[in-house]
Formats: sequence, structure tokens, C-alpha cells
Amino acid sequence: MSQAVVIKSNKYGIQLFLDPEMPFDGLLQAVAEKFEDSAKFFKDAKLAVSFEGRELTQEESFRIIEAITEHTDITVICIVDNETAHADLFKQQIDTYYESIAGKNGEFYRGSLRSGQDLESESSIVIVGDVHPGARIISRGNIIILGTLQGNARAGAGGNLNCFVAALEMRPAQLQIGDVTARIPEKRTRTRIIRHREKAPVAAEPQIAVVKGGDIYIEPISKGNSV
Repeated sequence: MSQAVVIKSNKYGIQLFLDPEMPFDGLLQAVAEKFEDSAKFFKDAKLAVSFEGRELTQEESFRIIEAITEHTDITVICIVDNETAHADLFKQQIDTYYESIAGKNGEFYRGSLRSGQDLESESSIVIVGDVHPGARIISRGNIIILGTLQGNARAGAGGNLNCFVAALEMRPAQLQIGDVTARIPEKRTRTRIIRHREKAPVAAEPQIAVVKGGDIYIEPISKGNSV
């Protein structure tokens, strides 16, 4: 079982090399034991996690993350896939995360928000999961969604126009940053709409929403934009 899970670290997080053949329940137990033995080494680290050697469903990924956080003081900021572009994105996003919570406590929420659910935070918040239509997030800081945003998101609720909303897939019903509000219009009849720097890509890509010139812009994070 000791070879079922191999941990390798880098500057921004850890890579888990997982046995491709072991039944998932046994693998989950191996992960728990591995991190329990390594808890003192990681202490209260905040890092990204990537999985190698085995295809995982979203539920399996979350269960592994849960096993890690239950047996250590690690805060998992994000899950990194194997695509280079996404790896670069998360490197940038982790840097942004640390900048956003410098001098204050950020929050971490694991799980998806369903219709009718509200989540409020007095600081920046990272959500590992999706925000479904009818759900709402309100944060006085930044909002980072490691999943799909289809509900409502309000960053900078105290009036801070320098905050941002980032998501792996950006399809919000409504966005608000500070006192600037934007909806996704069905027709181009609104004067205050979200502006896109580029044509929408065929495949979903991570994007970030920021306020510029009194409007909310959505831009690909992978383009190296800064906030």
C-alpha cells in the first residue's frame, strides 16, 4: 500500500501519483494514511494539488481532497489538471490568491452551491465546486471558483472596485463588483453589459471578471492579465 500513493512537491503545491489499478476505497485509505504520516511536514501549508497516473471523477477528486484536509492542516487552494495552460493559470491564480489575502484571513469552501443557497464571506473566498443557477455568493474580497459559475456572484461587497471574480467556466446570471452590476443579456439591448476583450472561445476556459472604466470586463486568465 505504501506505493499506492507517491507525493512529490514543487513550488506551488504537490503532485499525487496514484495507483491506476487499486480499488478506489483502498486508494482513499492509502491517501489518508500517507498524509497522516506526513502531517507534521506540511503543517498549515496552503497549496495546489494535481493527480497523476489515474483518471478521477470530480467526486473522487473531492473525496481525496477531503481525506487530505481531514488528516492534515493543509488548505487546498485548487486542483490542477495536466494541461500546461491550466497549470500556468493556477500558478498565477495561487499568486493572486496570496496577494488578495495578504494581511487577513481568506476562506475556503469545498462543495457546490445549489439553487437557493447563499454563501457570504467577510474576506476573499475560494470555492472548490460549482455555483449553480439560483445560488449566490457575496464576498467583501475576491471570489475564486474552481468550477462553473452559473449563479450570482458579488465581490467587493464593501464597495471595493479592485476586487475580482474568477472561475474555471464563467457563465453567471449576474455579476457585481463593488457598486458595478452587470447581467448577461439575452439580447444586446442593455447599455451596461459585460464586455469581452476577445471572441468567446469554442471550449470553456478559465476567466476573470474585473472593473475597468466603470464596466465589468471578463477576460481569459491565461492571457496573463493582472488585477
